[in-house]
Amino acid sequence: MGIPTVKREKQHYLISTLHSLLYELPEEEKNDCVIIVFVAEVNAEYVNSVAESVKTSFPRDIQSGVLEVISPPASYYPDLSNLKQTFGDSEDRVRWRTKQNLDYSFLMLYAQPKGRFYLQLEDDIIAKPDYIQGIRNFAAKQSQDWMILEFSQLGFIGKLFKSEDLPLIVQFFLMFYKDKPIDWLIDHLLWVKVCNPEKDATHCEKEKAKLRIRAKPSLFQHVGFYSSLTGKIQNLKDKDFGKNVLHKVHNNPPAKVRTSLKTYQQFTLEKVYKGQDCFWASAPVAGDYISFTFLNPMKVEKYFFRSGNIEHPGDKLFNTTVEVLPADVSLSFPTVIQTTKDGYLQIGAFENGIAEGSINQLIGKIQAIRLSVNSDSPVWAILSEVIKFTS
Repeated sequence: MGIPTVKREKQHYLISTLHSLLYELPEEEKNDCVIIVFVAEVNAEYVNSVAESVKTSFPRDIQSGVLEVISPPASYYPDLSNLKQTFGDSEDRVRWRTKQNLDYSFLMLYAQPKGRFYLQLEDDIIAKPDYIQGIRNFAAKQSQDWMILEFSQLGFIGKLFKSEDLPLIVQFFLMFYKDKPIDWLIDHLLWVKVCNPEKDATHCEKEKAKLRIRAKPSLFQHVGFYSSLTGKIQNLKDKDFGKNVLHKVHNNPPAKVRTSLKTYQQFTLEKVYKGQDCFWASAPVAGDYISFTFLNPMKVEKYFFRSGNIEHPGDKLFNTTVEVLPADVSLSFPTVIQTTKDGYLQIGAFENGIAEGSINQLIGKIQAIRLSVNSDSPVWAILSEVIKFTS
């Protein structure tokens, strides 16, 4: 999977996009995938800042090789001044689209030897659950003649290519990178491949449709509002994507849920526990809590909580600990585990909006899990995922 990203003047979406892509990847899928973030800038300070942000947010995925961050040498880009203005585009827009063609080409060639297929993505998207399996299933139904499988109707998002075709595609891009936008060049390449000049446009479209096949519903949605082109607003939405997937249904055990936080509108804690919607609350303060008390004490192996979402990436839980209440308080626990005044054991904390981990089995059965806020926060908080407690 290739994700080009550039410096934006306003909102940045990359980390939220990676959260969406990686969260929906089961471990077995991660073993078969590589996500390449291409920082299409030559400013070393900016490139390093992006790389450090990705490394801090996804240390295990960087370490395992699932996630890579690359950038081009300054010598890669030719002089992009004095480009010919075409199609009524401004000088800035012509320069932007020309560089974009070069960015896609670099990324494709780097990715080409790494797998059998290449999926083109953008840095401001959200993915549906099980998107990889959806791609596999759709591709398996096609003949071997296709050249592009499309999993989004927008721009250059969710386009799947065979890696063996990438050198030809890039060669075509580099021949005409100054002349037209990337989506037009793709269409022209298909025309060259299969259209007969002696036949009409209808015949041409039918032939191209054999090479470029659209999957429905879409697996990726564009969520960015500010384009990487300065001053351009790009509020594009894929109508075939359906309702935004900002939460996921989980089979959590029966529990009583409580919170001291002030709930915003209909976004209740009960709904996020059932996977029906997000829990959204006004700014947390020290002493606030979110608790889940099981109707029957249970043995818990793992837990996972996600705060913030791709539409409101800053609304996260900060300086918040994960605590559990043992059902049997007479047990002795490892001294490294801190205990609160009311008998809860601190077992973890939120980092970059996410809390996940395993629970020491010496703790035995658990009566409740609590998220405790330890300091005031100036932002609102969204709890977007309470994944099934693994027991």
